[in-house]
Amino acid sequence: MTTRLTPAAYLDHIRSESARFRAVLADTDPTAPVPTAPEWTAADLLWHVAGEVQHFWTHVVETRPATPSDETYDEPKRPQNATYEDLLALFDETNTRFVKTLEQTPPDDRAWTWSKEQTAGFTFRRQAHEILIHRLDAELTAGTVTPLDPKLAADGVDEVLDIMYGGKPEWSSFVGGKHFVRVDAVDTDTRIWVQLGLLSGTRPNGDHLENEPDLYVISHDEVPAGTEPDVIIEGAAGDLDAWLWRRRDDEDIRITGDQDVYAEFRALTNQPITND
Repeated sequence: MTTRLTPAAYLDHIRSESARFRAVLADTDPTAPVPTAPEWTAADLLWHVAGEVQHFWTHVVETRPATPSDETYDEPKRPQNATYEDLLALFDETNTRFVKTLEQTPPDDRAWTWSKEQTAGFTFRRQAHEILIHRLDAELTAGTVTPLDPKLAADGVDEVLDIMYGGKPEWSSFVGGKHFVRVDAVDTDTRIWVQLGLLSGTRPNGDHLENEPDLYVISHDEVPAGTEPDVIIEGAAGDLDAWLWRRRDDEDIRITGDQDVYAEFRALTNQPITND
């Protein structure tokens, strides 16, 4: 069972989550610390989404399929004297242009991404989840948390495991091991199988990896016949998505099975994700 939504649904979520993000921050003290990013204030979070994330991906989609470079992408500098109202206005301008660009872009068009999937559709999906999590950051900053959409969150669980933690660069090889973890979103009847294994390869900079612990998401059809998961992790889709993105604890998440296997899985997923 696929968790993927349609490109139109992802775009709807980009619109609605962006609007919620903006509304929450508009009523928040600009100097309020972001609990999930202690080095940031509300103003920093606002700049990150407007001046960095959505600005960059607008450029990527507008110039498809070119690869962004220092010569082709003029990275904006945050104005030192910008007021909070200036940053809100910048968000409005950038978000409007970003949404319009996606509205005019066929998702199947070839476009650069940092992933193996080189289509504009990758940006539809990735940025729906990006703004969902940053909307949660904004709400945590303001102390006004609202639920995550279950279907989008269930897809977010799949995306964070399959792409953000489980995505394999072309220079690497993965050998699956004998241990499996299954992550179940109970409110959407979603089951995601994760195989633990070892990664090897040589990075473009020459650094060599040999049998480094890693994970890989496999489809139900790829699960060996008769295999039972060593660990089952259960929870509502929104709780699981926020937990895997390090935005909440595991209070409402149920973990059963081999604790050593769980510890290995958690070591691989309990670390910051830097890709936007």
